[in-house]
Amino acid sequence: MILSIITMNVLPEKQKELIQTILSMNKALEKEAGCMSCSMFCNIQDKNNFNLFKEWQTRKDLHKYLKSEMFGILLGTNSLLCEPFKIKIYTVSNSEGIETVNSARNTVHPPAIST
Repeated sequence: MILSIITMNVLPEKQKELIQTILSMNKALEKEAGCMSCSMFCNIQDKNNFNLFKEWQTRKDLHKYLKSEMFGILLGTNSLLCEPFKIKIYTVSNSEGIETVNSARNTVHPPAIST
């Protein structure tokens, strides 16, 4: 799995425009070959800082996307930002889930939530 993280520090007056652009691209991106997921998160300490997370099945899928018109549109959002976006690409060879948490906590089942 390949994970790309794009960090964007948007100009306050352009925040809505950036969000609308990303949302309009999301449906098409989900149909891109090899795209496993796409999520955008807002930094809780800075509402103008966003991270766009994308998971790809292979590096070849990511490279195809980086050459696409859709990624070109994303590059065009730089005019909405305080500074050029930053991108980090990770190759993930292993991932773990709740079983790792349970093992670390020596718990077989998650604790019940009381109300």
